[in-house]
Amino acid sequence: MSTNTESNPFTIEFADRLKELPPYLFVEIDRAKRAAMAQGRDVINLGIGDPDYPTHPHIIEALKEAAQDPDTHHYALDNGLLELREEIANWFQNRFNVALDVETEIHPCIGSKEGIAHLPLGIINPKDKVVLTDPAYPAYRPSIQFAGGKIVNVPLKAGNGFLPDVSKIAAMKDVKMVLVNYPNNPTSATATKEFYTELVNCAREKGFIIVSDMAYSEVYYDGEKPISILEIEGAKDVAIEFHSLSKTYYMTGWRIGWACGNPTLVAALAKVKSNFDSGIFTAIQKAGIVALRSAPEVTEEMRELYQDRRDYLINGLRGLGWKITPPKAAFYVWAKIPKGFSSSMETSKAFLDKSDIVVTPGNGFGEAGEGYVRMALTVSKERINQAVERLAKVL
Repeated sequence: MSTNTESNPFTIEFADRLKELPPYLFVEIDRAKRAAMAQGRDVINLGIGDPDYPTHPHIIEALKEAAQDPDTHHYALDNGLLELREEIANWFQNRFNVALDVETEIHPCIGSKEGIAHLPLGIINPKDKVVLTDPAYPAYRPSIQFAGGKIVNVPLKAGNGFLPDVSKIAAMKDVKMVLVNYPNNPTSATATKEFYTELVNCAREKGFIIVSDMAYSEVYYDGEKPISILEIEGAKDVAIEFHSLSKTYYMTGWRIGWACGNPTLVAALAKVKSNFDSGIFTAIQKAGIVALRSAPEVTEEMRELYQDRRDYLINGLRGLGWKITPPKAAFYVWAKIPKGFSSSMETSKAFLDKSDIVVTPGNGFGEAGEGYVRMALTVSKERINQAVERLAKVL
């Protein structure tokens, strides 16, 4: 066997679009966590928002039964099972009192993140102006950049309830799309009916698209249910909304969600997806149907769990002199960095180095996130108590 000892005649490089992207925040956090654990350190991970509870048994049993059926082993239909779309429509009607057409206004996704990533390819042309809130979930930015969109950031400020100023959006010229996310990651803020109404009216007047990410719709506290933008009159003229089973039913790894709303936007997403994937594994769709039919107690217990953890963590940190506002929804605590720290990154590094605690630096979500850290409520109360005890030495 001969061996080519000559050097490679060229260097393989990433595409320019990849070179322009910063390292993905949660991959970097996971790398730091793994490095600490490799040293034998007991790390408490308050970084990535992945529920620590397993998927409910009745959903797992539905998957097992469906997976035994050979009919589920073929390519799935691009637009998903009719029964799934019908169950989504029933769930949406019961939850938001909004009717959805199962043929034109619903499209299942392999997780809402996938749908949000693919949608811009169907509606954004190069140099189209896209308004993105700052801070924001890091996965939004690449999807817009890959489609060639030009991002304009609008800051979310505590004084405005972490809602963007619609008057500033209205003053912009040639906006093609506005992306909003409530309940919000990372700030845990919720949107008001007044805000959505103002945004929808602005979109209809100015002629731009609204993309709403509502992955945390069922994670809320004190009985204050977040509303859907599709509840607003005229919203279906301009808006598409993404939902997910991930957080609601402890199904993050299953990858199942949906888009709903304006038929043209739903059709644009469907056409893109038909060229990129072959639908959700049918057995997972059948399990998703069972999930959506779950008794109300299933989600009520989930909310009680997170609210108990929220109060436990905040009371513990307040006891250390750290002033924090409790979140209204989602399972994140968005907190200003404690006194004595100069930046989000310095705070996160100190927590890991000195206390073996992983938190997410706020500036990883955008420049306006500087001065904050995000803590996920996805560990037990015992671990939360340990985290507070460790932070007592740092704070």
